[in-house]
Amino acid sequence: MQKLLSLPPNLVNCFHEIEEADHKDWFCTSDPIGAKLGSGGGTTWLLDECHRKDAPEKDFGQWISLEKRILLHAGGQSRRLPGYAPSGKILTPIPVFRWERGQRLGQNLLSLQLPLYEQIMKKAPDSMHTLIASGDVYIRSEKTLQPIPQADVVCYGLWVDPSLATHHGVFVSDRKSPDHLDFMLQKPTLEELGALTKTHMFLMDIGIWVLSDKAVELLAKRSQSADGNGLRYYDLYSDFGMALGANPRIEDDELNALSVVILPLPGGEFYHYGTSKELISSTLAVQNLVRDQREIMQRKVKPHPAMFVQNAEIGIRLTAKNSELWVENSFIGNKWTLTHQHIITGVPENDWEIKLPAGTCVDVVPVGEQNYAARPYGLNDPFKGALTSNDTLFHGTPFMEWASARGLNVDEAFFGRTDDLQAAKLFPLCPTVEDLGKVMRWMISEPELTEGKRIWEEAERLSADELSAKANLKRLYAQRLSFRNKNWPALAANYEKSVFYQLNLADAASEFAKNKLAMPKALPEDAPLMTRIHDQMFRARALQLQNKEYKAEEQKAFALLKEGLIGSLSGKQQEPFLNVYPDQIVWGRSPVRIDLAGGWTDTPPYCLYSGGNVVNIAIELNEQPPLQVYVKPSKEFKVILRSIDLGAMEVVSTYEELADFAKVGSPFSIPKAALTLAGFSSLFGSKSYKTLEEHLKKFGSGIEITLLSAIPAGSGLGTSSILASTVLGAVSDFCGLAWDKNEICQRTLVLEQLLTTGGGWQDQYGGVLHGVKLLQTNKGFDQSPLVRWLPDYIFNNPEYKSCHLLYYTGITRTAKGILSEIVCNMFLNSTEHLTLLNEMKAHALETYDVIQRGNFDEFGRLIGKTWSQNKALDCGTNPPAVEAIIELIKDYALGYKLPGAGGGGYLYIVAKDPKAAMRIRDILTENQPNPNARFVDMTLSNKGLQISRS
Repeated sequence: MQKLLSLPPNLVNCFHEIEEADHKDWFCTSDPIGAKLGSGGGTTWLLDECHRKDAPEKDFGQWISLEKRILLHAGGQSRRLPGYAPSGKILTPIPVFRWERGQRLGQNLLSLQLPLYEQIMKKAPDSMHTLIASGDVYIRSEKTLQPIPQADVVCYGLWVDPSLATHHGVFVSDRKSPDHLDFMLQKPTLEELGALTKTHMFLMDIGIWVLSDKAVELLAKRSQSADGNGLRYYDLYSDFGMALGANPRIEDDELNALSVVILPLPGGEFYHYGTSKELISSTLAVQNLVRDQREIMQRKVKPHPAMFVQNAEIGIRLTAKNSELWVENSFIGNKWTLTHQHIITGVPENDWEIKLPAGTCVDVVPVGEQNYAARPYGLNDPFKGALTSNDTLFHGTPFMEWASARGLNVDEAFFGRTDDLQAAKLFPLCPTVEDLGKVMRWMISEPELTEGKRIWEEAERLSADELSAKANLKRLYAQRLSFRNKNWPALAANYEKSVFYQLNLADAASEFAKNKLAMPKALPEDAPLMTRIHDQMFRARALQLQNKEYKAEEQKAFALLKEGLIGSLSGKQQEPFLNVYPDQIVWGRSPVRIDLAGGWTDTPPYCLYSGGNVVNIAIELNEQPPLQVYVKPSKEFKVILRSIDLGAMEVVSTYEELADFAKVGSPFSIPKAALTLAGFSSLFGSKSYKTLEEHLKKFGSGIEITLLSAIPAGSGLGTSSILASTVLGAVSDFCGLAWDKNEICQRTLVLEQLLTTGGGWQDQYGGVLHGVKLLQTNKGFDQSPLVRWLPDYIFNNPEYKSCHLLYYTGITRTAKGILSEIVCNMFLNSTEHLTLLNEMKAHALETYDVIQRGNFDEFGRLIGKTWSQNKALDCGTNPPAVEAIIELIKDYALGYKLPGAGGGGYLYIVAKDPKAAMRIRDILTENQPNPNARFVDMTLSNKGLQISRS
């Protein structure tokens, strides 16, 4: 998905280098110098320029349809946010949210904006290839986006208070058809809105417009000048938008005929970053979205909440009096005096003694190879009007008053243009940091400082426009990086109060490796366990990036996770006793499971810090529970293990033999670990014995366990986890441990850690508990899901039952390797993985709702979405051999997926209807991909795990 940016001219030249952006994915240009094109003409210019670069040989209409694109308008002079005018508001650094996990220390407005826009474009119909948005806003949505209908124009809006809507564009819809635009207004009065409320509803335009190819071509047509030789001023909102709807305000036959849909952004939030005050107020609002201290990972308590410091060194102690403070890419020495309402940006390392009055802001802009431009201004300065007007400049003082206090004459020869503050030559270039400090003091608070006045008068001075045009952005970024590199070790050392371990640690490790930063000190043993786990994986990744041995550190992370999960059984020591007659057999049997949505969110460590949501079903194969376990007393005081399906047998005589359950390839790892958890070890037993034989004699008999798994390994149906639960359930009954189903499933999670296979909790709960259900857990090591059972209507109703197909592909793939890689990225708070896992978690609730409503068609489509999410999480989920099978039947299916981690095993298919199901059966029977591939009858299990005795 290509991103097209309209940027200030100076930024265009170095954007790809300073942002490390790929030229293939990012296209940048600026509006023609001196031309005012408006958002409509600017969109056309941006598309035209990209078209000329990408494929000039193709027709514009043909080129538009080739790829989806996100267009961001981020040019402009930034008069009201001077601190980020040179580098563009869209690259404004934004502090890490105190309640969010997986963000980057170097994030900016652009990186925060994009994920939502990408989500929207993924949902957009195939005929819509263009999204247009503004670069000076941050728009969030915690809820799942609704489907995007087919239309020529789709606009997103927010329900807002009418007083806020008066400052923006407004979509007005008839109450009888709220999704369709009646007409659009620009900055309507309260009286206008009040008069409309009886018959209409309105949404505030948040500047996210998705256009069909037809609409883009019409926009381009309307942007052409009358003579057809160039572009004219044409606004997307006040010109194009006002011609849309059932009752448009501008008559235009072609535009009036476009279909328009208005969508409220679900749970939408709108934060504007257009002014200096909004820089602080919007950031504060986002930081305060979460007030629940249990959800806030950063433990630092600020002297004042509206205080933001990043990429900076500060040598003074900040207090509550320093409210509304923003310091970024700057050095504040111990001789500085701050008050409140300051934005300080770009200040290099210095030894200045300087005092900032309230409302004073400081921006330093590097120009050329060594010069610095001094730019003080006021928090509310608009940078418009003439020098001779009463418009304020320099921290709220009228310019004439400021100049008079410093003995300056205001004339055009001295200042250049005096009719526009933005074009007036006010800001001196200084060759040294020492000169920069003197002139700053003179300009800000010491008019009597003659040395400062001399420097100002003799220096070349630039206007605000010239500063943006001539800024050396590479120097600006290099200084920011230098400060950030000094911040990294401090953040790590102060981990208890900083954001360090909630960051994207893969990104942090990359920064440490790339910039050759010293690794932080090892964390103490009493540090929180989850923090220690994150730390070990961070260290492993940093070593890996330096081409050093890292596996030992990685394994320590997994060992700590194992320690935490095993520790959840602390205080639950077991004392097994023979609980059957000498001739009795305990018989356990279980169905398997298919995960329908939310798989992977049940996997530690993600579920430990976020909780998980999974929808799955318990199924029997060929009308039988395929996993069976038999436990009986043995006259020999040994443990005898048998596997019917593997044709294997092993006799265990010692504790050492019982404890080798982690041995790779052992067919009896599960029963050995199960007996260990049942108390036949010093680790989990309430009493200790010298030998296993002595222990079994005290128990009352030997133990014989026989396993039957009537299902191939690597099936993807949760076989190993559910088999482990079945063994634990049978052993619990045999040994009088009285574990209920929840306890059995929790111990299965620990058992898998003992086996070092890892894994989550949904497999065992999916098979042990019957039917269709939503399983939900909260954060913490105690992962006990809340179970919400669902109706089986879309599975058992005769109209739909035959549409659920289970096909064994004959291809197997074990989950351990897949699991390890994904879990590593969970440990590292990988932004991409966490974003996708959060989407999966929300998708599970969406699937739950659809099953509740009995909507079969939508259910099938959501299965397809689950498959897409699994593929996005792990590209190996869908190998070519599986894709070849899917290709044969996809036209007859609403959705399909490989259960579990994917890669092979069974393929679950939701056919469009019974006829389509028959066609799928015929196709795959006629085109058998391998000798083992076959259909298997599946039915919902209404019992789950069953334990009985002979």
